[in-house]
Parts: sequence; C-alpha cells; structure tokens
Amino acid sequence: MKILLIIDMQNDFVSGALKNVSAAKIVKNIENKASKFKGKIFFTQDTHDAKTYLKTQEGKLLPIKHCIKGSKGWKIVDPLQKFINKNNVIQKPTFGSKKLVELFNKLNKKEKIESITLVGTCTDICVISNAILLKTYFPEIPIIVEQKLCAGTSVKNHNAAILAMKCSQIKII
Repeated sequence: MKILLIIDMQNDFVSGALKNVSAAKIVKNIENKASKFKGKIFFTQDTHDAKTYLKTQEGKLLPIKHCIKGSKGWKIVDPLQKFINKNNVIQKPTFGSKKLVELFNKLNKKEKIESITLVGTCTDICVISNAILLKTYFPEIPIIVEQKLCAGTSVKNHNAAILAMKCSQIKII
C-alpha cells in the first residue's frame, strides 16, 4: 500500500492566525494530487487547547494561539475536506506525531507499506519532523517529500529543510 500524508493543511496555516501565502498557493495542487492518488490518504492536524497552549514550550516560543481544537482555524481547509474520514486524521499536540508512527506500524503489520509521501505545511517544522520520525521508525520504507507541494515559513527555511531531509535519505521529488 502507498500512503499520502497531508501535513497540517489547516485554515490557521493557510489563511488564519499563522497565514502563509505559500501554503495557500499549494492547496489546489494538493487537492489534485489527493484526487489522483492510488493508495491511502492520511492527515495530521495540529491541535492545541486554548487554556494551556501559551503555557507549553511551543506557546512560549510562538505566543500566537492557533489550531485551537474546534475552531475554524483548526479545521483542514475546505478543498481537502472530501478526503477526510473518521479514521484518517491524526491530531497532534506538537510538531511530530508518535500516534502517526504507531498507526503506520499497525497498518504495516496488516499490509506492507510500499511508500509514504508527505506534502503540506510547514516544510521546516512539521513536515521535516514527521518525515524524520517516519524515516527513523521505518528505515526500509521509502519516505518521499514532494517539495513543490510543501510550504515553509520562508523560502530559505523551506530550502534548508529540503536539504536536511535529503541528507537524511528522504527522497525529495
């Protein structure tokens, strides 16, 4: 089985609290990729609590409330909603997701995972964190990042993350 993993394509990263013009530009292309994808599609969803976020290490370093569970900003962008089902969204309170690794480990035991392709935002934070986690736990499964379907916090940071992932034997296309 092939997996497409769409990282944090949420309203707050595309048009909300942490708006990113680069992320807005890739929504349509990710939608096209997902509609043609022959395999299983999963999403990660950055998920924070309004009362505790600013007390976390992330909240202290990035004191902008975003992706607050249940808010409009927390939701996956509308064009990608049609690919969501009750079993394919992994909520995560931080950059990388242990739950994602656990889920893929279970899936891989049932049916061999041939490859995992990542797209989404932010290349230099959540995409790289999850790509390296997956490469660490699944060293023999090709981990692929489609760089034109990712958006970083800046072009410089996007390119730095792409280079770091390439050095970690993650396939960049």
